[in-house]
Amino acid sequence: MTEPVPLLVLFDIDGTLLRGATKAHALALHRALTEVHGIQDPGRVKIEAAGRTDGEIARAILLGHGLSAERIDERADDVREACCRIYAELLVEDLSHTVLPGIAELLGDLDESHEASLALVTGNFEPVARRKLRQAKLGRYFPTGQGAFGSDAEDRAALPAIARRRAGHHPRERTVIVGDTPRDIACARADGIDCVAVATGPVPAEELSRADAVVADARGVGTVLRERYGV
Repeated sequence: MTEPVPLLVLFDIDGTLLRGATKAHALALHRALTEVHGIQDPGRVKIEAAGRTDGEIARAILLGHGLSAERIDERADDVREACCRIYAELLVEDLSHTVLPGIAELLGDLDESHEASLALVTGNFEPVARRKLRQAKLGRYFPTGQGAFGSDAEDRAALPAIARRRAGHHPRERTVIVGDTPRDIACARADGIDCVAVATGPVPAEELSRADAVVADARGVGTVLRERYGV
């Protein structure tokens, strides 16, 4: 008998798993832009970061400071490496207090289930994402070598397909993204997979209506995954 295919659940981080864990992250990216490009006041260009990749945010800031696309492309790897290094130096605090209510229980239940496997789809550069979750005591739920990150592609729409490929070309019909912004929904649609939107981030529930399900919190995510996907 063929073994049933587990559900690949791809979690966003900021606004979905954690809330209030972005200060050091934003500071690290700004300092990286100053170090690599000599930009003295990156924060002058205001960017709505929710749902964007780190590379996309960096590009928008640099374009706002008048840099050419060619220059941005040439130094993109340098910005990524500097951001990850600076973030590791900055982030020494315990981030357990930023874990959203019910998330630890949800991840624990899914981790123990034979019907689900967990990975990340996030705009964070991978070293930033991994360190952030370690400091929040959630890193053990997300295996290395899996998921997709802002360091894999600047375009968030490319990330779900990368995550499915790393999971052994996981089938679309057994893959779902859990996120908190319209950009999470859009990247799921770009790859033809489902999205469960959770209204725990900066976006109100009514702006998440294009998702396959919209829930209020982690408990709602668990209910949808159980009732709709059998995990």
